[in-house]
Formats: sequence, C-alpha cells, structure tokens
Amino acid sequence: MIEIEVQNETHQSQERMRFAAVPRIGEGLRLREPDGIWASYDVLDVWYQKAEFGDVWMPYLHVCMTPGEGDNADETAGDQLAAPAVASMEAQFQGAVSAQDGELEPFKI
Repeated sequence: MIEIEVQNETHQSQERMRFAAVPRIGEGLRLREPDGIWASYDVLDVWYQKAEFGDVWMPYLHVCMTPGEGDNADETAGDQLAAPAVASMEAQFQGAVSAQDGELEPFKI
C-alpha cells in the first residue's frame, strides 16, 4: 500500500490515504464527504516530493469534486430535459413495432 496525501480543493482539506496504485491525472476517485456521503472527485494534479527520511519520494494529489456531483437540482433538471426525447423515441419504437404487420422497416433514430 502507498500512503498518499490528498489535498481536497473542494473542501480545502488534507488527509493521508492508502492506495494500491497512485492515481493519474484525470482519473476519478470516490471519497467520503464530511457529511458521510460518498462523492466522485477528479484528480487535478499528481506530484512527488522527497521525504525527510532516506531517498524516498512521496506522492501528493490535488482533487476536486466532479462537476455536477453534489447538485441534486441539476440532476433532476437533466432528467426533466431528457423526458421529451425519451417520449419521442418511445413513439418511434411503437410506430416501428406496429409496422411489423407487413414488411419490416428499420428503426430511425
């Protein structure tokens, strides 16, 4: 296990965590929020600093919450925007199914 200091830009906090491998820039992590809920975070930066003991380089991470992860209002708004498109696709599907009485027609998206 590798002990890494994770600097959370969203909550302006630091903590040491253990990982099996050092995450790369752009990868996602699931971290527990201060309120106990799990959330997705993106790795913004990875760097190494020489430790005070021996010839060892310690990894550090900067993370920031994934955009839209903590906004429940945005998620429900996205669902409402997708509803008309889903209804349209369902209508097209029903039309394709009813057309199967005769010759089959390809489904058009």
